[in-house]
Amino acid sequence: MKTISIGLEQVHSEHCALLIDKAISHLDGVAQHHVELNNSLAKLEVDESQFKYPNLVTTIQDLGYGVTTIKKNFPITGMTCASCAVSVESILSYEPGVIKAAVNYANGTATVEYLPTIATPENFKRAIQSIGYDILIDDTIDIQQEVATQKDNHYQHLKKRTLGAALLSIPVLVIGMFFMDIPYANYIMWVLTTPVLGYYGSSFFTNAWKQTKHRSANMDTLVALSTGIAYLFSVFNTLNPHFWHARGLHGHVYFEAAAVVITFILLGKVLEEKAKGNTAAAIQKLIGLQPKTVIRIAEDKSQSEIPIAEVLVGDLLLAKPGEKIAVDGKVAEGNSYVDESMISGEPVPVVKHQGETVFAGTINQKGALQYSAEKIGSDTLLAQIITMVQNAQGSKAPVQKLVDKIAGIFVPIVIGIAVLTLITWMLLGGENGFTQGLLAMVTVLVIACPCALGLATPTAIMVGVGKGAEQGILIKDAESLELAQKTNVVIFDKTGTITEGKPSLIDQYWENDAPVLQEVLFSIESQSQHPLAHAVVMNYSKATMQTVTEFQELTGFGVRAKVHGATYFIGNQKLMETNNITYSEAIENFTRQHASQAHTLLFFSDAKQVLAVLAVADKIKTTSVAAIAQLHAMGIETMMLTGDTEATAKAVAAAVGITHYQSGALPEDKLKVVKAWQEKGKLVAMVGDGINDSAALAQANVSIAMGKGSDIAMDVAHMTIINSDLTKVPQAILISQQTVATLHQNLFWAFIYNIIGIPIAAGILYPFNGFLLNPMIAGAAMALSSVSVVSNSLWLKLKK
Repeated sequence: MKTISIGLEQVHSEHCALLIDKAISHLDGVAQHHVELNNSLAKLEVDESQFKYPNLVTTIQDLGYGVTTIKKNFPITGMTCASCAVSVESILSYEPGVIKAAVNYANGTATVEYLPTIATPENFKRAIQSIGYDILIDDTIDIQQEVATQKDNHYQHLKKRTLGAALLSIPVLVIGMFFMDIPYANYIMWVLTTPVLGYYGSSFFTNAWKQTKHRSANMDTLVALSTGIAYLFSVFNTLNPHFWHARGLHGHVYFEAAAVVITFILLGKVLEEKAKGNTAAAIQKLIGLQPKTVIRIAEDKSQSEIPIAEVLVGDLLLAKPGEKIAVDGKVAEGNSYVDESMISGEPVPVVKHQGETVFAGTINQKGALQYSAEKIGSDTLLAQIITMVQNAQGSKAPVQKLVDKIAGIFVPIVIGIAVLTLITWMLLGGENGFTQGLLAMVTVLVIACPCALGLATPTAIMVGVGKGAEQGILIKDAESLELAQKTNVVIFDKTGTITEGKPSLIDQYWENDAPVLQEVLFSIESQSQHPLAHAVVMNYSKATMQTVTEFQELTGFGVRAKVHGATYFIGNQKLMETNNITYSEAIENFTRQHASQAHTLLFFSDAKQVLAVLAVADKIKTTSVAAIAQLHAMGIETMMLTGDTEATAKAVAAAVGITHYQSGALPEDKLKVVKAWQEKGKLVAMVGDGINDSAALAQANVSIAMGKGSDIAMDVAHMTIINSDLTKVPQAILISQQTVATLHQNLFWAFIYNIIGIPIAAGILYPFNGFLLNPMIAGAAMALSSVSVVSNSLWLKLKK
């Protein structure tokens, strides 16, 4: 048995996912299966002895959906005859994940279409080499980038189709509503409407046909039926106007209804594509943290640059200043500071000595490091974070949107009512039963047209997102809007979320605050490479620079230098003790006070005594306390997670009013905490800013990223707070409440016309008062339902 993942395309709703899942269940060799709507993936456990990959792709494509495949040409070497080409083609065709393979002996190439999540060019190479030939593969092919490019091309194509449909529909609408009496009006509308349906909206008809072949129906079916019948009915009336006149009726045309409906639905799809989160971008950036190549040091000390894929456990590797660590390993030689913020989330780089562990994706800042590879490929911490993000995104239970729930019942019911209307009129309508029944059937389909339904969600989202943007809150998708209002637990990362995310000088005590001593401090710290020195330098940036000599960095302790012949030390308390430097009781009291608050202390001394102590810490944002108080007032519980020490975590939590906190939390710990709250039945919002938060953000029901944080966090998150102001978190929840209320109202207005109009359109009032709804009035009712939806969404803008 083998577990596989297949990339899906054009899967826009839970209804689509269910159709694919049902079709997969009938394939030979499939033991388990489920479709992840969020990730656009189908995950299967298959018996490869029975399972056929081409059958899977064909089944999904027959339903009207796409499968992410890559088609490439590869040069083949070693072929000497046509039989060789047959052998190469045969072995490629049987390679797992290959959909189609064709080998051309004349030009020596193989054209292979394959599933990038299963098959790789490296696998092709091994297979072909096993039978005595070879294949040249391009090691620089970036599969993730290619898939992302395909999705972007689809989005751009959809935008062009929508624009083209709109440009043709506008004149049709104007003529149909205001200038029906101009010469050849019907023929002009016919000419303009035909490409809207036949080209720009052709996907609705092809997908509806595929659904029909599988005895299923979706929104495409209703769009195709209503616009198709309205179009054909209008063409018939344009060519045969006397047919209705002879029967005492007027044959209206409804080209404008058909064209505008297609345009509105295309617009809805564009808005949906724009709003949907693209998880591939987040994963792609995570993968981008790992360098493509690394320098390997041979036993003879010679250096060579090799692809990351060729690194083996035990290899001795080199990381120069500014370069990324390629794989997890241990330092063999050298000392340096390494920025591990993408792993721990903490802003201060960590000093690395011989024997200490370094992680893939972290950045070597200063000195050169030689390190021995211990974990490579999927075993590295970075690779595990990538996997956690993917799994958390995939395991999230998709919220079945209200629109899809209703549409699943709405579509077949409307079709059934339309057909029943025609039959009833034919049986009971007398001599004009068929003609009136046909008109009534068209009226039912026109009034039931789903353009209002298609606009109900996008317009509410557009206004809600716009309102959020005005408040500095970027909202990514409808699902986060539906869920945020139900949030009852908010979990915060500490560094960069509750705090500023960078060390600052927050307090200092001087035994003698003579300006010349401050200039000495500034001058020495300006020479230091230590990250905390930057906080001191920024505080005294206007001081006059003094000449510094014999500067020496004492790794793990601080620095020593001479200014005007006098020796000075700057560093931690251990440096003072090692050099027998004394300090006063006032210094001791200052030290004790800030140590209890988990602040980092820098001691400045001459050769005999401490001259000053400086407290450096990651400042708490001014808005953090107010934001957490607002959440508590709304009845929402709060918690803080941090990779920092227990003392620091306790101090920060107490300062902002949070009672639940966890220190020393790695990415997997944060993920577990989110899951633990969810298992208690809580709806969890996670607020973070770093790569180390990305797995927890993906797992949370609602994820909120800080705009000043990492791109990865923002890509994974449902919402992003642009200015990193935490008071925007309760505001986001309030906007969610208002937007969801508007969305539900929109759906009500979208259907109230259908609930009232469909029976009237079918002729339910005719036996009582002889009233039959004109299809033109049905079209107006359909338009009115759209207007009411849009107007209600715009009303949301005025709410505080």
